[in-house]
Amino acid sequence: MHILHVVGARPNFMKAAPVLHALRRRPGVRQTLVHTGQHYDRNLSDVFFSQLEIPVPDVNLGVGSGTHARQTADVMSGIEPVLVERKPDMVLVYGDVNSTVAAALVCSKLLIPVAHVEAGLRSFDRTMPEEVNRIVTDQLADVLFTPSEDGDKNLLLEGVAPEKIHRVGNVMIDSLVRLLPAAIQCPMNGLPDRFALVTLHRPSNVDDSETLKSILESLLTVNEQLDVVFPVHPRTRTRIAQFGIGIDKLHLLEPVPYIEFLALQKRAMVVITDSGGIQEETTYLQVPCLTVRSNTERPITVTMGTNILVGQDSRKLAFELSAILEGRAKRGSVPPLWDGKAGDRIADVLQQL
Repeated sequence: MHILHVVGARPNFMKAAPVLHALRRRPGVRQTLVHTGQHYDRNLSDVFFSQLEIPVPDVNLGVGSGTHARQTADVMSGIEPVLVERKPDMVLVYGDVNSTVAAALVCSKLLIPVAHVEAGLRSFDRTMPEEVNRIVTDQLADVLFTPSEDGDKNLLLEGVAPEKIHRVGNVMIDSLVRLLPAAIQCPMNGLPDRFALVTLHRPSNVDDSETLKSILESLLTVNEQLDVVFPVHPRTRTRIAQFGIGIDKLHLLEPVPYIEFLALQKRAMVVITDSGGIQEETTYLQVPCLTVRSNTERPITVTMGTNILVGQDSRKLAFELSAILEGRAKRGSVPPLWDGKAGDRIADVLQQL
């Protein structure tokens, strides 16, 4: 059995690693790894391969940045000859980035079976490019691996055949469980003992000058009560410079490799983010999470976990932060099957198929 994996952005690497490791232990399985190059910053790409012990990609398409249309088109034109030449029995795509939907589209035209890891997630907000990617990929996929019960329900409501759906748990948590001991030992030199950890990268938050300015002003207010540690995504750093916004009072960092970022999450009093994966990681770590979005494709982190949606409401952010500082943080629990074994369950299903 020849499995070809397609990864393109930082979250994909964390999701693919457990599946690669699990399939490596199975007899008769050959694997090919294709990196589209959608993320090309070293701290967002190469370091993750080494920390997650992912092999050097067999193919790197090197598509780089661009508009959604250009990036998707470049992945499609780049991956088609690879698929024709390599002739995989199954292609695994991960998450909801442009590389994911592009590979699924090409496979569907070539009649190559596709399995979608992290299927069924929905924010029900089609203004988010990722939501469109999720919907299209799930309609094209032959095998759908869901992380939680809500994913199953969403797919069934969209007419996906039940026999295609396999609830396996959360592969991102597999990577977290495996590397958490290393993160706990990771030194935090030069950082405050008590801090809020911040990440921002979504276009809806960073591409509009007034929206970004409002969010950053809220963070400066937070910083008066609790030191703010802010690893700045390249996209966000570009916009901050472009809009001329001053945030020198915050602890600004370059993008942080996975183990170091996991260490920051583990030690933070609160995480303020617009990232989907971080909502999941903080739920597992039992760290309070304030999500700067009005909706989430991971509602289980709100209903069961430690996540609270604050949108772009500075007053709600301040209210929830005060509750955390006063020891009244939301208590959550870890969802079922978020146990570090999702990669093995995926490998089991693939072998059965």
